[in-house]
This record gives sequence, C-alpha cells and structure tokens, in this order.
Amino acid sequence: MRNIVFLVILSAIMLVGQRAGAQSVIVDASIDSLQIYIGEQAKIRLQVTLDADKRAIFPAYPDTLVRGVEVLDVAKPDTQLLNNGQRAIISQTYTITSFDSALYYLPPMEVLVDNKPYYSKALALKVYSVNVPLDPNNPEQFFGPKTVMKAPFAWEDWYVAIAAVLLFVPFLLLLIFLIKRIRDDKPIIRKIKVEPKLPPHQVAMQEIERIKSEKIWQKGQPKEYYTELTDALRTYIKERFGFNALEMTSAEIIDKLLETNDKGALTDLRTLFQTADLVKFAKHNPMMNENDANLINAIDFINETKDTENENAKPQPTEITVVEKRSLRTKVLLGVCIVGLIIVLVGSIIYVVTELYNYFA
Repeated sequence: MRNIVFLVILSAIMLVGQRAGAQSVIVDASIDSLQIYIGEQAKIRLQVTLDADKRAIFPAYPDTLVRGVEVLDVAKPDTQLLNNGQRAIISQTYTITSFDSALYYLPPMEVLVDNKPYYSKALALKVYSVNVPLDPNNPEQFFGPKTVMKAPFAWEDWYVAIAAVLLFVPFLLLLIFLIKRIRDDKPIIRKIKVEPKLPPHQVAMQEIERIKSEKIWQKGQPKEYYTELTDALRTYIKERFGFNALEMTSAEIIDKLLETNDKGALTDLRTLFQTADLVKFAKHNPMMNENDANLINAIDFINETKDTENENAKPQPTEITVVEKRSLRTKVLLGVCIVGLIIVLVGSIIYVVTELYNYFA
C-alpha cells in the first residue's frame, strides 16, 4: 500500500515538473485594432516570456506580413526582468497597414528560443474601404479624404512667367529681323570707315604716279595714256579752282584758267592739251620723248598751281561707307542664333501655358 502511494506522489511530481517546463517559454501576440480603414495603421505586439539566460530571435518581415498586409515599421525589442532577474519578458511592436479591403488571417508568429521554435496565436484584421457608411453618432471615427486645396496666390511664383511674357515681343521682333536679313542676304552690320581727305594736288600726283608706273604709251596705247593723264588734270582743276573742267573742252579750260593764273604757268599745259587732242581725235602718234615731256609738264603745272596756304593743314576727314561681306561663318552663327531664339520662344509659350493651366485647373 505504501508503495502505491509513493508511486502516485512521484507521478504527480513528475507531471507538475513537465507542465512547468512546458510553460517556461510563453509567446503571445496581440493587435491594438481588429478593424481599420484602407491606409490606416495597426500595431501588433509580440511578447515572449522566458528565462533570462535564454536567447530569443523575433521574426523579421522585410515588407509584408501576409499578402495584402504591409509592414511599415519594426520597433526595437523591449526587455523587462522579473523574479529578481531570473525571468524576462521581451516584446516587439510591428506597425502594419493595408490598401485592399478584406478580412486578413494573420498566422501565428514564430519566435526562436535557443534555436527552438515557439508560436503565438493567430490574429485577424478587417480592412474597410473608404465608402463604408459612417456612424452619425461618431463622426470623429472617419472623416474621409480631404479635398485638394489651392495654394494662395504669390507674385514670387510668377516672376519667371512674367519675365517670359515681357521678353517674348522683343525676342520675336529680333527673330523676324534676323530671318529677314538672312533671306535678303544683307549684312547685319555696316562699318563706317573714316579716311582723311587728301588735298587735290596729292590726289592728282598719286594718279600721275600710277599712270607713270603702268607705262601705257610703251604698250602702243597713246590714246589711253593721254585720256587718263588729261582726266587726272581735269579732276585736279575742278577740285583746285572750283569749276567743272570735266565737262569743258581744252580751249575752254585754258580760257578759264587765264582768268586766275599767269600765262607762263599755262604754256606747258596748253601744249599738253593740244597733243592730247591730236592723239585722241587725229590719231597722232607722238614720240616717246614727247610723252615723257608731257608727263613732266603735268607735274610742273600741279606743283606751280597747288594751294600752298593749306598745304600743312590737317586733312579733312570724310566718311566712306564700307559694306561688310557676310562670310560662311557669319551665316552659320546667324542660323544658330535663329534656332536658339525659336527654341526660347517656343519654350516660353509652353511654360506660360502650363503655369496658367496648372493654376486654373
């Protein structure tokens, strides 16, 4: 009889010991809200009770808990010691959400304690869509999405658009000007070159030096030689004495000069004009020494009749318009400028229209 009582007591002690061992690790999970609307958040609290000397590994969810339920955040584990440090409660919080209305089954969560798995209880989460009827007695429960609010008008936001509008007309006029210029093939810039105006005797002497260097009479062209020589003298007389010698005959020029000069200065000039008339109209062929003598006579006449009073005076400037020829490089640069202006104008129109559309839409 005593043996039977001993065996019963021993069996009871062993059964209690096994239950105590089985309950040394306790895993529990809870959720703070069983029902949420789409986009709202809920928190799952996973708690493990175990001996303080044991090591627990919580489950890691990178992005989803189950299909349709997303994990937004995983808090750091929180540890609380019990029974003078012999036992510990470790808890971890998972923030979840969902964007699909459904009733979700959340399976038990696995915790490894010394590489041995332990499981919590299963949970459920109900996700409602935004068109769920609201409780009129509890309007604070859900207010629905807010309407899009327009930002207040500020001039700072329109500075770029205003500048684009103000610069549009000048840029457009510049574009039209450049296109017209390139179509007409006219230069964009005309240079005004200022050159000194030489005295009449210097101009005449330069022309005589040119005739002398070309030696036209030696090429068998006496008529061309005397025509150029007398033209140079007629131009000099016009500029020096102020009458149009280019439209007068040789005799008329001599008579006009007799009114203002001594007869000695005109003797050689009269001989030159007579020889020139014979060559041009009577086909006279003068000797070479005669051609040289007439050239010297022209030079002597200029030197004897030049205006000595203003010889040392500064030459009067005169403006000569020189049109700049358009090179290939200039045309390419002009084309690039036209393309750039077109891009700027089109971009300005698109930008302003877009800004107005976004503001009034």
